Amino acid sequence: MSIWRVLLSILFPPLAVIDKGCGSILIVLILTVCGWIPGVIAALIIINNPKN
Repeated sequence: MSIWRVLLSILFPPLAVIDKGCGSILIVLILTVCGWIPGVIAALIIINNPKN
């Protein structure tokens, strides 16, 4: 997890998970529309996942 990816997830969460697949982008986008903080948290969790 790079510092640029973390900064991108704070500024615009859906762009930070663009390489993780369509489902991740959709989930983060919906959470960002509902509230900025849930979108950031979801993006950081998806980025931090060691399996992908």
